[in-house]
Amino acid sequence: MEVKTGALLSKINYPIDLRQFGEQDLEQICQELRQYIIDVVSVNGGHFGASLGVVELTVALHYALNTPYDKLVWDVGHQAYGHKILTGRRSQFHTNRIINGISGFPKISESEYDTFGVGHSSTSISAALGMAVASHYKGEKDRQHVAVIGDGAMTAGLAFEGLNHAGIENSNLLVILNDNCMSIDPNVGALKEYLTSITTSKSYNRFRDDVSHVLSKLSELGPNAHKYVKKIEKSIKGTLLKQSNLFEALNFRYFGPVDGHDVKRLASIIKDLSAIPGPKLLHCVTVKGKGFALAEKDQTKWHAPGLFDKITGEIKKSVPDKPQPPKYQDVFGHTIVELAEANQKIVGITPAMPSGSSLNIMMKAMPDRAFDVGIAEQHAVTFSAGLATQGLVPFCNIYSSFMQRAYDQVIHDVAIQNLNVVFCLDRAGLAGADGATHHGAYDLAFMRCIPNMIVASPMNEEELRNLMYTAQQENIGPFTIRYPRGSGVMPDWKRPFKALEIGKGRKISDGEDVAILSIGHVGNFAVEACQELNSEGIHPAHYDLRFVKPLDAELLHEVFKRYANVVTIEDGCIQGGMGGAILEFMADHNYQANVVRLGIPDEVIEHGEQPELWAACKYDTAAIINTVKQIAVRRTTKTIAS
Repeated sequence: MEVKTGALLSKINYPIDLRQFGEQDLEQICQELRQYIIDVVSVNGGHFGASLGVVELTVALHYALNTPYDKLVWDVGHQAYGHKILTGRRSQFHTNRIINGISGFPKISESEYDTFGVGHSSTSISAALGMAVASHYKGEKDRQHVAVIGDGAMTAGLAFEGLNHAGIENSNLLVILNDNCMSIDPNVGALKEYLTSITTSKSYNRFRDDVSHVLSKLSELGPNAHKYVKKIEKSIKGTLLKQSNLFEALNFRYFGPVDGHDVKRLASIIKDLSAIPGPKLLHCVTVKGKGFALAEKDQTKWHAPGLFDKITGEIKKSVPDKPQPPKYQDVFGHTIVELAEANQKIVGITPAMPSGSSLNIMMKAMPDRAFDVGIAEQHAVTFSAGLATQGLVPFCNIYSSFMQRAYDQVIHDVAIQNLNVVFCLDRAGLAGADGATHHGAYDLAFMRCIPNMIVASPMNEEELRNLMYTAQQENIGPFTIRYPRGSGVMPDWKRPFKALEIGKGRKISDGEDVAILSIGHVGNFAVEACQELNSEGIHPAHYDLRFVKPLDAELLHEVFKRYANVVTIEDGCIQGGMGGAILEFMADHNYQANVVRLGIPDEVIEHGEQPELWAACKYDTAAIINTVKQIAVRRTTKTIAS
């Protein structure tokens, strides 16, 4: 479906085209850009509310700055759709997040306007500061460096680390705080309350316009006046807000709050700030989902709604004709409530993803026992460790790719102290359209090498429930359960709990010639492959390991004594993953076998639908069938030998 482009937007292929228009045209350009995003995302899907909220800011930045010479760094990237459309990719925007299409996030290899690749939050300030210091070193005194960061992303430790360093560097750095009180879910914490106090202080907001005008004219007052006005400004701000200004305490010049939807004023302010030396912070107040009433009203739902009718707002979902299996995340969400009702020690923790991980179910049922700690994965892990020292059993629920950010805390604060923290890693494996930054490819490899850590992955919903039940038993120690994005395979999933023996796998089916070893949801691909192969007279055995640490030694001894050919299958990186663990076991016990490892290869996997990526990485059902056929013996019988 071809999407119509507005009259002015159709003339803008790059920011240089945008700068040919007068300021009087900017509002119409914003209207056309916002409508274009609505039109395309409604029929193709993708992130929605965040980009609508920064349309005016996006236009103002590219209008006021000399991009790409001036460096513009977007945080996370959910908000960068307008940026992509204005920087040479309007004709490709319909391929956003589709396999072989453009990325849903800024990406250095995609455009010179994408100065830094982002998918995880809170990296923009550090990256932009690095660019600013490099420019200073190279003598590029006229180059501007801008980091656009949301108030949710500002809660992460990395953002504060960047601010702390930037405050002592005399570089051209402008941090734009896009304050909409949201990340994906509503923001939490003291910083949110602090920003609210700034935006709601009437006396301060009356004062800020006057001081902004004075500061924009500082160059006319001379260097000494600059110093004295800065001191006076800081003092008055602190008095009016009845507290010191956090950002100015870090040696940033603070400007704002300003209306993030007044495009002409934004462009003027950004131009003025470009003339002021040193680190600066512009506080913009925006509305996530601006311009689409339903998205403004329910910002969490419309963060990434999928396909929808842009007229009625109806989100398009297929209605199945029979019961469907639930999402793994929802099995987690309902199961933790069920477990917590029986075990008063259980608490839930998530870093800013209550709806994405379904911990919101527990937060609603047990608000005093479930904690959203903001975008702060490191804190989430160490906070969980602190809870565990006092006899509680924290279920720390984090996306697999986000857990990468808290690896030291897992080792230093949990594993070394052998604390009973249960890590539930959602979105393990290939996560789909979010692409390389969000694939949970490495958790099996990086968790299994940690002492005291148990690492497991369920093949279905019942197994997830039983692993969660097992993990909250007394004195289990650190326990990792990883499961994929999307649905399982059991419509009738709510079975009675059963404790599983740690490190014990199971035989799914007996066979001849070849043994298939799987872990996690991809075991269902092996089941389908075995059914197809059996119909062709090929009879591989299939074992579900359940645990990659500890391994089931008894099961593996059986496999290597009986089978000369072994195929391992995992939804994780081959390097250091489950297949590597099997090779280690084989070598340690002096077995010899032909072992073929299927999984995520040692390369960056881009975005696409999960089945497309499973096929591309050659570990879907068809790939398993093809692999087994190459090494198995074909027989005329359709059942295995007795």
